[in-house]
Amino acid sequence: MSDFSVSGNSFIDQLSLLAQNNDPIDSSLYQKYDVKRGLRHADGRGVLVGLTRIGDVVGYKIDENGKKIAVPGKLIYRGYNVEDIVHDAQKRHVFGYEQCVYLLLFGELPTKKQLEDFTEFLGVLRTLPPNFTEDMIMKAPSSDIMNKLARGVLASYSYDNNPEDRSIANVLRQCIELTSRFSTLAAYAYQAKRRYYDGKSMYIHNPTPNLSTAENFLRLIRSDKSYSRLEAEVLDLALILHAEHGGGNNSSLTIHVVSSADTDTYSAVAAAVGSLKGRRHGGANIRVMEMMDDIKSHVQDWSNEQEIKEYLRKIARKEAFDHTGLIYGQGHAVYTISDPRASLLREKAAELAREKGCEEEFNLYRSIEKLAPEVIYELHGDSKKICINVDFYSGFVYTMLNIPRELFTPLFAIARIAGWSAHRIEEIVAGGRIYRPAYKNVSEEREYIPMENRVEHLLEPLAKADDEVRTSGPSD
Repeated sequence: MSDFSVSGNSFIDQLSLLAQNNDPIDSSLYQKYDVKRGLRHADGRGVLVGLTRIGDVVGYKIDENGKKIAVPGKLIYRGYNVEDIVHDAQKRHVFGYEQCVYLLLFGELPTKKQLEDFTEFLGVLRTLPPNFTEDMIMKAPSSDIMNKLARGVLASYSYDNNPEDRSIANVLRQCIELTSRFSTLAAYAYQAKRRYYDGKSMYIHNPTPNLSTAENFLRLIRSDKSYSRLEAEVLDLALILHAEHGGGNNSSLTIHVVSSADTDTYSAVAAAVGSLKGRRHGGANIRVMEMMDDIKSHVQDWSNEQEIKEYLRKIARKEAFDHTGLIYGQGHAVYTISDPRASLLREKAAELAREKGCEEEFNLYRSIEKLAPEVIYELHGDSKKICINVDFYSGFVYTMLNIPRELFTPLFAIARIAGWSAHRIEEIVAGGRIYRPAYKNVSEEREYIPMENRVEHLLEPLAKADDEVRTSGPSD
């Protein structure tokens, strides 16, 4: 057998050096060809690629001169301000996520009877199909819950008697089933991970039909199945706030793009799960928690704003934490003055902190919320106005709920499946064209070289390039 090694490096390492050195593109070419990198204009506005009636993310307005003007943030579901949806649920002392699912799917607020019937329907569907847990979750556990969730979605195709029917009635049925079962899939995947990767006990509880999504999830991940009313209310709020965020976020765009190819529901939703798993999308609150761990270990007096601010300066100057210069949980692609989700979650976080005895830590968060924009302004001036985003408080809230970090992003998916479902149906009804954006080829055409005239690639310069890539650190 051949020894696939060169200069002590493995064969695949050498191939990877060739691959990564093959695709550098001069950054000036993006300006030359007016490329909208990340589908964004130079001022940060998203490139308009579609129309939607599902949700809206408001963070700025465009004046008569075409200039972007920041405004207080608003999140709109089907024309309704999410703050009104949340405050109404809190006033009536009910769980509100199921109403959001109904609103996003059907475009109107349900009557009391419609909501009761729909909630009961969701509850009945939470139990996974026969043998699914044993065959699709326990027999192939994963160390990452999001990967397991995607596999569970794809596996659901095999348990569907009519998986390829693209009629709206059938797609709606599939979406409702997935929306109901996401919390069960994630909870069971977590239990399998505990057993096979963490060496801990595994608890498989049956979902209870008459409980809300938030209540069921807390029940399924806890050994004693117990939770307080406040805990369930806080989680319900988080689900409401994450249920939808317009068609331009990466995972919702993924649903539109993949659905436009006329594929099945399970393939489209699994693709969205894969998008959300990305560290630049759904995993942001985990980065906040890692940063907070670092801050808590280096700031001796959590009540000393000067000490906190000085350490934030070190983070922003790439002298501390992960050396990226990013203060996680700060800033958003659309919101500038305020993120309404963060404001609503902060209120419940304060209430939960009092119940859990975490007020000192909550006050630390409040100090960072106040001081981080000041630090960023010192470094960047008016060019970088920011506010906290929802990720700043969501991880803290989940931690107070004793939800492990590996479930933070799956919780995002449990909520966002409602918005994804609405966007898939909208694409089928109103889209009608496969997404096909343009890429400019900037390579030169070359004359073909016969085998006997080819020269072996030089590897030493590539090794140097590889070292530079490894030390450059991640980008935002």
